[in-house]
Amino acid sequence: MNHKNELDVIADAMLEKKGQNIVSLDLKKIGTAISDYFIVCSAESTTNVSAIADNVEDKMISGCGRKPLRSQGKENAFWIIIDYGDIVVHVFQTQYRDFYRLEDLWADAGRTEYSDNM
Repeated sequence: MNHKNELDVIADAMLEKKGQNIVSLDLKKIGTAISDYFIVCSAESTTNVSAIADNVEDKMISGCGRKPLRSQGKENAFWIIIDYGDIVVHVFQTQYRDFYRLEDLWADAGRTEYSDNM
């Protein structure tokens, strides 16, 4: 399985719907991690959070043939988590990302940033 390709598909899906501050964290070397990768982005509104999450799911199905194992947070869209097992996607409304500071919890992880000019 090509994680780099899947992470690129997810990042592109986030960028397409105006996801901001997109970062993937490589958790493979961290023994306690529940997944190989987290990929995180921010959005300014709950509508935008939902649109990004939906686009990620659509692009992962069409581009990689993968459906999520489960997802959480769609009912309020402050923070939607999409779990693919080896990759966990986090789409935050910006204020919640700033509050939870997920990347700080995994500061030892390898970090890749994504932007429109990749």
